Amino acid sequence: MFSWFGKVSFVPYSKVGEFAVHLKDGRLMGSACSSCGYATFPPRADCPQCLGGEFSFREWSGRGTVYTFTAIAAAPTGFEDLGAYTVAVVDLEEGGRLLAWVGETIPPGEVTIGMPVQVVPRLFEERQDIRVHYTVERPGTTWDKAPAHHTEA
Repeated sequence: MFSWFGKVSFVPYSKVGEFAVHLKDGRLMGSACSSCGYATFPPRADCPQCLGGEFSFREWSGRGTVYTFTAIAAAPTGFEDLGAYTVAVVDLEEGGRLLAWVGETIPPGEVTIGMPVQVVPRLFEERQDIRVHYTVERPGTTWDKAPAHHTEA
């Protein structure tokens, strides 16, 4: 499943592997500890608060604020086809933090620290293999989600 991120995992088993399935389906999922309720994003297999090993997935809204950002003018090796781009670190409303590309709804140069944003799961559909990632968009941006049959408790 982690090959959907463009990487191959050599770990034979992961308790949070289903995270990639949810992301591919358009859902941002964190984890909630079954023992103490501590919630994290990205999901963690073991609770950092009580060290419990049982958890359930919980859907995050993707709403958040820009913690920091940087504009990349000269793309590094392997990203030359992307040209200039901006990435942002976002503090999520429900807790947790993530790094994502700034998407098309936010014009270059308009990103500011503290700006409210919407994180959106995306697929690189033009690639032969599935590549999932997030983009940071203006609040209220919507996206398609797969049916929630496997997210229900």
